[in-house]
Amino acid sequence: MAHLSLYRKYRPATFDKIVRQEHVVRVLTNQIERGEVGHAYLFTGPRGTGKTSVARIFARAVNCEHPVGGSPCGECSVCRALAQNSLDIVEIDAASNNGVNEMRDLREKVQYPPVSGRYKVYIIDEVHMLTDSAFNALLKTLEEPPAHAIFILATTEPHKIPATILSRCMRLDFKLIPEEDLEKHLAGILDELGRPYEREAVAAIARAGAGSDRDMLSIAEMCLAYGDKLTYQGVTSVLGSADFTTNLALAEAVLSGDLSAALSAAEGALSSGKSAGVLLKDLLELLNQIAVAKMCANAEKLLALPEEFYREVERVAKKSDGRAVLRATEIFSAAESELRFASSPRISLETAVLRAAMPRTDTDPDALILRISALEKQLSALSAGAPVQSAPAAASALETASAPEREEDELPPLPEPPPFDDAPPWEDAAPVPPPAPKAAPRPAPLPKAMPADRTAQAPFAQPEEPPTSPGGGGDSPEALFGLFLRKLRKLPKSGVAYALCRDLVPGREGDTLVLTTDVRTVCDTLNSERHRPLMQEVFAQIGVTQFEVRFAGAPRAEEKDGIQQLREDFPGYPIDIKR
Repeated sequence: MAHLSLYRKYRPATFDKIVRQEHVVRVLTNQIERGEVGHAYLFTGPRGTGKTSVARIFARAVNCEHPVGGSPCGECSVCRALAQNSLDIVEIDAASNNGVNEMRDLREKVQYPPVSGRYKVYIIDEVHMLTDSAFNALLKTLEEPPAHAIFILATTEPHKIPATILSRCMRLDFKLIPEEDLEKHLAGILDELGRPYEREAVAAIARAGAGSDRDMLSIAEMCLAYGDKLTYQGVTSVLGSADFTTNLALAEAVLSGDLSAALSAAEGALSSGKSAGVLLKDLLELLNQIAVAKMCANAEKLLALPEEFYREVERVAKKSDGRAVLRATEIFSAAESELRFASSPRISLETAVLRAAMPRTDTDPDALILRISALEKQLSALSAGAPVQSAPAAASALETASAPEREEDELPPLPEPPPFDDAPPWEDAAPVPPPAPKAAPRPAPLPKAMPADRTAQAPFAQPEEPPTSPGGGGDSPEALFGLFLRKLRKLPKSGVAYALCRDLVPGREGDTLVLTTDVRTVCDTLNSERHRPLMQEVFAQIGVTQFEVRFAGAPRAEEKDGIQQLREDFPGYPIDIKR
């Protein structure tokens, strides 16, 4: 006898063997027991969920002389006759018989009565493949068939069937089979075959089946041919998945922002012969496992991984940010859909790895949220007195090399903050106010009036004669700016302002302390209503009443005044400014 595939050998023969389609089975068995069988049915659902199997069981059950619980008994003369390819059950493949002539032939033959049973059942598989003319030829027969005829239409795409056909059928929708039921079904088959197996291997095959019982059995047959025992390593090898250690190293490097390790892991997986599409699929599955391990209390049961693999997934999940997992999943999902149109899948994959591992160079909202979250963690560590871990060396080197090409609206990478015990020489001395200008000084803004009884207690009250700092350097812009940063860092909820101010370059123009930046976004953010009052409050503590945050590319005030004076002195002449 020729070898039969598992999905053919273990095709269910009764309704109680159908895997997880109880809603469909209950409707059909009740109709059979009550004698209320319809004339046309439409079975819809994903592939491999049991549509054709249920149709065959139903065709035998309606003709069985003594049905058992709605299922055929398999012992009566009718059941034995139908088991030998009887003419009373006709299966038509609409994918290869989709013309109008085939439907006209069916319409003529449907008039003949059944040979051995009460009904003549026509099972039309992939019915959505019929042409419009074929549907029209079938329509009248389907609407008013002979009393002995039953039509069962099966399809995976019901939206392609005309509404006139749909309205004449009883529609039953088949659902994807849960992994737990697929595992039980496969374990029962392996026990019957007497083949040893690992529980994790059965779970991996069930996951690969993706809700389809037929797909799962086809994969299981390949895995059984790989070795005498069904093992998890054997299943991953048959499925063509990359090594778990390599995938985990790649995912961990991406989530931690270690660009060098991420690219090395991706190169190692691709160099071993894995295609970019398979690696992306494995990476998405691993990221999903990390998300489940991070969010679900019963993650170990849900994932059904080998214990040593689950411990590694749990370790990565605990130290990863949930937003980073979500962002990486979205990036790789988009890359997987774009991969089919890419001329170089390898480059597309590595580009996705670069983007997922470098949130500092990305301007989408998720990347900005991750950067703010990293700043908050650094500030929390500083307040606790713990050292702050620096960014990976490779990412820092790449950002430093690409600094001249940085966009104007891109935030620069933040340097390592100084420790608390590294106090500058001006820490214990109040700063010296800027000296008065020699000619035409502008009047300084008057301080806000304060109650007389609270003037001595005002925390920001400026002393009448502030002492000079030791060494005579307290009036320099650098010293004033350094003292400003130390006081700003100690204020609550000033983390963003402190991070943005660290890259400002101090200078002085007359009485004004000028802070310059080459990033326009930093300049606009610090001059906003949210951060400007905070900076003004801190500068007031150290005696600076006039300051300006300026974009380096903006024209200086003296240039503006000079150009305006030229235009006033020579109103009739065009003035062209060249830079």
